[in-house]
Amino acid sequence: MAEKLLDFGQPFDVPVLDATVAAFYGTGSKDERAAAEKILTQLRDHPETWRRVVDILQTSQNLNSKFFALQVLECVIKYRWNILPVEQRDGIKNYVSDLIVKLSSDPVSFRDQRLYINKLNVVLVQVLKHEWPVRWPRFIPDLVVAARSSETLCENCMLILKLLSEEVFDFSQGEMTQSKIKELKQSLNSEFQLIHELCLYVLSASQKADLIRATLATLHAFLSWIPLGYIFESPLLDALLKIFPIATFRNLALQCLTEIGTLQFNQIYDNNFVRLYQIFITQLQAILPPGTNIPEAYEKGANEDQAFIQNLAMFFTSFFKSHIEILEGSNQAPLLLGLDYLINISYVEDNEVFKVCLDYWNYWIGHLFKVTMDTLSQPVGLQVDGIGSNRKELYAVPLSKLRLLMVSRMAKPEEVLIVEDENGNIVRETMKDNDVLVQYKIMRETLIYLSHLDHEDTEQQMLKKLSKQLNGDEWTWNNLNTLCWAIGSISGSMQEDQENRFLVTVIRDLLNLCEITKGKDNKAVIASNIMYVVGQYPRFLRAHWKFLKTVVNKLFEFMHETHPGVQDMACDTFLKIVQKCRRKFVILQVGESEPFVCELLKLLPSIILDLENHQIHTFYEAVGSMIQAESDPYRREEYLRSLMELPNQKWAEIINQARQSVDFLKTQDVARAVLNILQTNTSAANSLGQPFLSQITLIYLDMLNVYRMYSELISSSIAGGGPYASRTSYVKLLSRSVKQETLKLIETFIEKCEDLEMVAKQFVPAMMDPILGDYARNVADARESEVLSLFATIINKLTGSMIEDVPRIFEAVFACTLEMITKNFEDYPEHRLKFFSLLRAIASHCFRALFSLSSQQLKLVMDSIIWAFRHTERNVAETGLNLLLEMLSNFQASEFCNQFHQSYFLTIEQEIFAVLTDTFHKPGFKLHVLILRHLFCLVDSGVLTQPLWDVSVAGPTAYANNMLFVRDYTIKLLHSSFPNMTLSEVTMFVNGLFDNRNDLVGFKNHLRDFLIQSKKFSVQDNKDLYADEAAAQREAERQRMLSVPGLIAPNEIHDEMLDT
Repeated sequence: MAEKLLDFGQPFDVPVLDATVAAFYGTGSKDERAAAEKILTQLRDHPETWRRVVDILQTSQNLNSKFFALQVLECVIKYRWNILPVEQRDGIKNYVSDLIVKLSSDPVSFRDQRLYINKLNVVLVQVLKHEWPVRWPRFIPDLVVAARSSETLCENCMLILKLLSEEVFDFSQGEMTQSKIKELKQSLNSEFQLIHELCLYVLSASQKADLIRATLATLHAFLSWIPLGYIFESPLLDALLKIFPIATFRNLALQCLTEIGTLQFNQIYDNNFVRLYQIFITQLQAILPPGTNIPEAYEKGANEDQAFIQNLAMFFTSFFKSHIEILEGSNQAPLLLGLDYLINISYVEDNEVFKVCLDYWNYWIGHLFKVTMDTLSQPVGLQVDGIGSNRKELYAVPLSKLRLLMVSRMAKPEEVLIVEDENGNIVRETMKDNDVLVQYKIMRETLIYLSHLDHEDTEQQMLKKLSKQLNGDEWTWNNLNTLCWAIGSISGSMQEDQENRFLVTVIRDLLNLCEITKGKDNKAVIASNIMYVVGQYPRFLRAHWKFLKTVVNKLFEFMHETHPGVQDMACDTFLKIVQKCRRKFVILQVGESEPFVCELLKLLPSIILDLENHQIHTFYEAVGSMIQAESDPYRREEYLRSLMELPNQKWAEIINQARQSVDFLKTQDVARAVLNILQTNTSAANSLGQPFLSQITLIYLDMLNVYRMYSELISSSIAGGGPYASRTSYVKLLSRSVKQETLKLIETFIEKCEDLEMVAKQFVPAMMDPILGDYARNVADARESEVLSLFATIINKLTGSMIEDVPRIFEAVFACTLEMITKNFEDYPEHRLKFFSLLRAIASHCFRALFSLSSQQLKLVMDSIIWAFRHTERNVAETGLNLLLEMLSNFQASEFCNQFHQSYFLTIEQEIFAVLTDTFHKPGFKLHVLILRHLFCLVDSGVLTQPLWDVSVAGPTAYANNMLFVRDYTIKLLHSSFPNMTLSEVTMFVNGLFDNRNDLVGFKNHLRDFLIQSKKFSVQDNKDLYADEAAAQREAERQRMLSVPGLIAPNEIHDEMLDT
């Protein structure tokens, strides 16, 4: 029955549509719903369905059917409007606007059909985006006239204006071209006087609460962009301030005042802003008296009351951000009262409210710090800004309160692994909370600025709170945590002598607290805080050997503490401290009989006795970092030998047993022991680098033999157990772990190694058959993706000297890996990225090796690259695009330029346009732009001397040059791909590509506009189209942070931090 809906040769049966929609929305069975969904999808996508919309809207008895019809109509307006005949466009426009007027003029239908009218409003705004102002110049005047005829119609007109403002000013990026946005903004500005008069009329004359609320909401949408004269040179501001104390409208009025508070326009209206603030703060004291416990009021308040405090936070932060300087120059008491309100609001236990406040405190304190530093750097005679130089005194009290706020509410840093769960128990953290980490970074930055503005007050506040922990007045886990996180966060912001004095007191008090406090959970909390604080102050530890030694020995104690998280944090902190203070451990300190590393190596078995394997690996990485700092090669070898003594003994035992019987390796305990030894070696290699040579040389050949033995065991297990054998825990342990760790160890050493000639002569030839040959011989499930990344690392490290080995590598891995990864986009995910990384390494460093490939092999390479950038996995697609860009550049400079581009130019262009416009590959936009620009520049560069078109079909003289051919080809390609765009629109776009080919920014913006115009990209998420701009902002932010001591934590600065 429902199938007849798709027969457009018959009259449309609306009751059948109603029944189908009803079945889809739940009155039918599961099968009926599925059948209804199929019919409705086909009907929605049919190009003729929109012609039935009027029938459906007029006769349907089902609201969902009407929504379906409006959805169809909205799609036509969005994507096909410009190709409809003028009379059809006018028909849709008039029908929709007449229907809205009819429904919203009647109070009963306006109330009962509100959802339906709202959807019609959305459709009308979509029409306006195409028609207004050029083809519908009277829209705003007609709307304002209609609004005065009825209060309900006026309310709906307000909703339409609000939608229009939001579409043009808030959601336009990615929906409309730059020129269209500019045109609509100019039109709204030029016609705003009529809207302004209507809003004032409603606020002064209407008694209808719904209409006043709709008008305030519409004003809120418009206030951010209208000329300021409409606000300050009219009764509008006074009307808003008059409405603000009325509880019913308080929140909407406050949102409007907030929007006004964000506006800035030279100094013309400064007195108006001061007057606005002073009247507001006077009214606020009647609503929320100073001294009110705002956090308590928020917790006990109704939704409206909580929304008011949220809006109040928005008002103060927005107003102060734009106008705090002008408030400083007038009566300062209201300003300080407003800051006090905002500090009290910052204690509200609501994360969103706190984020609003915190963002402002971060901005304001950063600005205050910059102004203070600028003032101090001026010669005395030039310090003309009296306010600027006295700001620290003016704000002394609020700044001190802010320091207390930051210390009391400091968020948890990433390094802290011990947390309180919902049941009040101290446990190891299982998952990182990214919101908390972002909040910590902002709070840390703010507290560092506060510290710079007054180091003494910062120190006194922290030490005062610490003394209250010791005497028990404020002892709670949370209070100690936030205090210690705050202390750790300001590392690097104090002068060294002050920092030393401060830290001596802090560490001494925390160690005392640990001694006097009873209870396992309490001790775990204190331990985690000691470890966090000491890990943040490497400069202090480097300058105080006794403290450093005490702290490290305390960490060794914590390594025996089995409370969840304590051992992990002890090992992490030990590694962090060693990386920044490593020289201190290998030189002979005053009062010591030998370097600390000697003492540590003697006690090593007892220190790591209670640690788990992964913790031991961290420990070995730390000690490796110590040993690497030893400048005497002989002593360094001795230390390394002592460090690796335990794993080497175990390794020798396993190898001796395996030589007698390979079956010895089959037991899971042995496999785990082998894995653990390899991981321990990898950790040491990672921190030691080149000095690890003697150790890896000792085990290298045996390690390759073990690799081969395990590979044979895996192959026989898979051969005997069928395709699922590779997923058993036994095979995973052998294959996915032991073999992978062997490869990782070799790759880690080669990555860090400095003697490249030795790597090329001793290491690479020995691994060719055991590793590369094994990969080629093995079944797919037994091939390790790490083989690909290992050889990519080798080629990146040894560069052109590997060129003779490329054919062998290519032969061993290329065809068999491609067969694994090109069946679909899901299987073997690890192999995908690593395969293309290997290919990119070959193309970058051994490019001429590709010339020796046959045409079939080169086609296989190009097909695999195209397949890579089609991939929906971002890393794979990005690697493919980077590889393609390098290949294009290399081939352009080679003797095979014509040959290559005759074969692949058109294919590459077509495929890049395909991924550029399919919405699944937005993150690749920057590289798509670079590749297309490269192609369009290439055809006009004179490098290509042979025609790109098929001479055998069109003849050698079909086009005057390659540029004209590519222009013609691109127009045909895009016109056939985008039937919703006219030929002239496509032609204009392609001409623009050629016109902008030498201007990267212009080329990129032209492509962005095309993506929006072609309607391939919606507003959902187009941030990837603006990735370049975001990257530039991030770099500017990093440079700013580097300029302020402490903003980048000592542990995040990637230097050697010389500790001699």
